[in-house]
Amino acid sequence: MNTREIGRRRFLAAAGLGLATAGSSACAPASAGAGPKSTVATYIPSSYGDLYPGIEKFVGVAEDRSKGRLSLDMFDSGTLLGAEQLLPGLLSGVADVIFQTSSYVSSTYPVLGAMELPFITEDYDKLRRAIAPGDPQHTLINDKLAPKGVRILGGMPTTFEYLWTVDKPIRKPEDVRGMRLRVAGEIEGETVKALGGAPVSMGSAEVYEALERRTIDGMVSYVGTVISRDLQSIIKYGTVGHFGAYTVDAYCRSDWYEQQDPAVRQALDAAGRALYDDGTANMVKVHTSDYLPKAEAAGVELIKPDAAQMAAFRKAVAPVYSRWKSLLGDDTTAARAVESIRKA
Repeated sequence: MNTREIGRRRFLAAAGLGLATAGSSACAPASAGAGPKSTVATYIPSSYGDLYPGIEKFVGVAEDRSKGRLSLDMFDSGTLLGAEQLLPGLLSGVADVIFQTSSYVSSTYPVLGAMELPFITEDYDKLRRAIAPGDPQHTLINDKLAPKGVRILGGMPTTFEYLWTVDKPIRKPEDVRGMRLRVAGEIEGETVKALGGAPVSMGSAEVYEALERRTIDGMVSYVGTVISRDLQSIIKYGTVGHFGAYTVDAYCRSDWYEQQDPAVRQALDAAGRALYDDGTANMVKVHTSDYLPKAEAAGVELIKPDAAQMAAFRKAVAPVYSRWKSLLGDDTTAARAVESIRKA
């Protein structure tokens, strides 16, 4: 039986039938000396050269800083839990730490959606600063996640998402009308609908075939998915703008975190900070020096709307903010989240 099948069986057992031994061992605190192995899972494969080094950095720092009290057993590429299974798997005790993109879970935890809002800021450095561990946005998120039994340890805010298309360039909002664009989350879907398009939800592993067969016309995505999934060989146009963004975060259960030795908690916090600092720095460097040039070298035309066109895009997506606030159901929290990003 291969690792993927073992992982699926473990997930189904934990989520559907109950897995007492896995659940109890997952919640057990690490003790001094060589601690029990803790399970880490993500759907992200090593081919994501922009994101994967940050994940590796987290694992290395957590183990090193714990001085032997924490040992992490890594399952990537969906071998244990697929993208849609990561959060249920975490809550069921199949995994102790998961790396997940916020777009997959912001419908469950709407407070995460603030970082995904289109044009919330057009200064990437501001978006990057906003999610720093310990700063207002990060603290606000953890305050809202705590009652749900989840804790965010740290994350990498991706560079802005562009509109990528195969046959038709997008230069103004009207160009999106009738287009079928792949999205990875609810906020992205609302953005596409606000522009007059039809959002199509699917995992990133399915996008190549969907574009090749023209079952979708394009996608909302950051450049990392384009290159890591070799989509630059199909995509012909990329419209530059802040049409969305998300974070790639390390999550654990609140109870699991609290049950750890203080040295382990400090190690996990340090690892979260390293994911944010070093992981994000690597991602930005890869995007600017490698991925965007590689996309253009493959023949992808990067379209940069002028000021009037960009203003039209901003106006068109304005309803997305109201939709997000209704999902959050808390105007005060929404205002705090937006302010913390814009003032970062």
